[in-house]
Amino acid sequence: MKLYTNIRSSAAYRVRIVLALKGLDYSAMPVHLVRGGGEHLGADYSRVNPQQLVPALEADGHILTQSTAICEYLEETHPEPALLPKDPYRRAYLRSLMSLIACEIHSVNNLRLLTYLTKVLNHSEAERTEWYRHWIADGLAKLEASLAREKLSGRFCLGDTPTLADAFLVPQLYNARRYECPLDAFPLVRAIDANASALAAFQVARPEVQGDAP
Repeated sequence: MKLYTNIRSSAAYRVRIVLALKGLDYSAMPVHLVRGGGEHLGADYSRVNPQQLVPALEADGHILTQSTAICEYLEETHPEPALLPKDPYRRAYLRSLMSLIACEIHSVNNLRLLTYLTKVLNHSEAERTEWYRHWIADGLAKLEASLAREKLSGRFCLGDTPTLADAFLVPQLYNARRYECPLDAFPLVRAIDANASALAAFQVARPEVQGDAP
């Protein structure tokens, strides 16, 4: 398998965690998001992924895109250890947490949007940071409330075994700390992040230990 990845991409970070949890070997193919105007926008990478986003996973003769789809594919093709429960409700619940992170937090704070705010709409760096922190606080408050209402979490989002939801949560908290977002209001989220981040599979996926880290 080949994973087209970048250390600043939380979406790629999710996939690295899942690959590590599954114990799967892969070759990392770094894609620089700034150099030369962004390698992901160039012709070579566009042939790999017409969406011009990372990650992309080359596996079983196919190229898969979008981190949620990639993680679900890995779960279906490598079912052990299971990262989603068999119970339909609990599977749907974890997918709702994944979507909250990927679609409601990350999607409004990704590089394309942040760049548009400053380069096209002429917002200042301070305004861009305020935008980022606002949507982090909004999304994490809703994640915290969901975890508190369902009362299904233990050391992780669901009980005491890591799941796909934890693989989505940890990169988002990593980025929140990069932007110095206040996190005191989210004790459940912070506890889960700490427990998951202590696992070897999460540690080997961290941005600073990747081959393209500065």
